Amino acid sequence: MPDSSHNSVQAPYDGLTPDAVLDAVEAAGFEPTGGLNALNSYENRVYQIALEDGSFVICKFYRPGRWSSEAIEEEHTFTHGLFDAELSVVPPLKILGKSVFNHAGFRFAVFPRQGGHPPNLENEDDLEVLARSIARLHAYGASRPFSHRVSLTVQRLGWESREFLLANNFLPLEMEEAYRSITEQLLARIEPLMASTPLTAIHGDCHMGNILWRDDTPHFVDFDDCMLGPQIQDLWMLLSGERANQTLQLNLILDAYRDFHDFDLSTLNLIEPLRTLRIMYHAGWIARRWHDPAFPMAFPTFDSVNYWSAHVLALREQLAMLDEPPLVYLG
Repeated sequence: MPDSSHNSVQAPYDGLTPDAVLDAVEAAGFEPTGGLNALNSYENRVYQIALEDGSFVICKFYRPGRWSSEAIEEEHTFTHGLFDAELSVVPPLKILGKSVFNHAGFRFAVFPRQGGHPPNLENEDDLEVLARSIARLHAYGASRPFSHRVSLTVQRLGWESREFLLANNFLPLEMEEAYRSITEQLLARIEPLMASTPLTAIHGDCHMGNILWRDDTPHFVDFDDCMLGPQIQDLWMLLSGERANQTLQLNLILDAYRDFHDFDLSTLNLIEPLRTLRIMYHAGWIARRWHDPAFPMAFPTFDSVNYWSAHVLALREQLAMLDEPPLVYLG
């Protein structure tokens, strides 16, 4: 069971009442009607706000203590730069030159509302458009490295997640040794593979929920996890299905991608290591947020033997995947 001290930490959004949200939006220079709709977000709190002129904005309140103000401002600078370079991203609105606002102890940003739906990755034309867009994003990021954002490392995603879970008793006693053993084996295998990987500015969390497709164009949203990382991190989540399908998809993606940006083919051996780190980090992320009431409600089986049995099984499957040869680009 989790260490009981985690439940005693004040919930980070206790003071963020509907009135506080509307007051914050008004203080930033907007005229809300009072219409407010909470959107699906666990890490931050995100609301759609109706304005007096009939339009809507999206207001994101950053989780207290997660990012420094410099890191948030660097995220905003990055997205504004991408937008100015004519990439389809959704940057925060600027009011009198500012895009980060403070109200009642919360930092927040306001975004235009962007409609759309997740891309259809089974459509080859859409997949090619998406690959070209990510290539342009990476080409921009390669020339503008971050100074305040985090880096994708084995230490941060893997070892630190493992240590937090074990130190704070999040695993059922009967699963602890199995988890300890499999994660040590995995990280020992992954660490040398990641040791000399070049890192550049990337989106960092390029799953389909963060890409809105509209008018034959992918619009990238939520750069909250933009970081320094290997460029393959923004591409591997586009792959699905059996190995033969993934090979076809990869070749289609890289043919389109390389029209706009170089790609280091040696990093294809990082797909399964990165998937493994994402699995490990996700469990650690839930644990670190357990004092937030939204998390026990969203992940009600997290403290059960069944959850951790399935988690350890997934990690064992990843260990087997590390023995498989990497996907091959034939171009």
